[in-house]
Amino acid sequence: MAKTIFAELGGKYERQGDYLIPCLTVPAEEKQAIGTWGQRHLDYLKQYRKVTYTNLLTSGRLNTYLADIDRQAQERFERLCRCSFRGILFKQCETA
Repeated sequence: MAKTIFAELGGKYERQGDYLIPCLTVPAEEKQAIGTWGQRHLDYLKQYRKVTYTNLLTSGRLNTYLADIDRQAQERFERLCRCSFRGILFKQCETA
């Protein structure tokens, strides 16, 4: 039997009954904390962007991607809160 490209690249097979099933594993990923914004984006990917979710998951970049999204969203949220707070203080100073 001729070797497949998978076997030539060092892939291994496992026999299950009459079939040879390739032994596939997902690449290891860094463990990073994912906050509220990252969890919400994960739900969005699962529900509306299934292909993107699957690609990130199988490439081993999902956790890193979600941690980056969470960090960016948290920075924007904090900036928005600071600007809103300054606006409230500015309006109060104008009326006084």
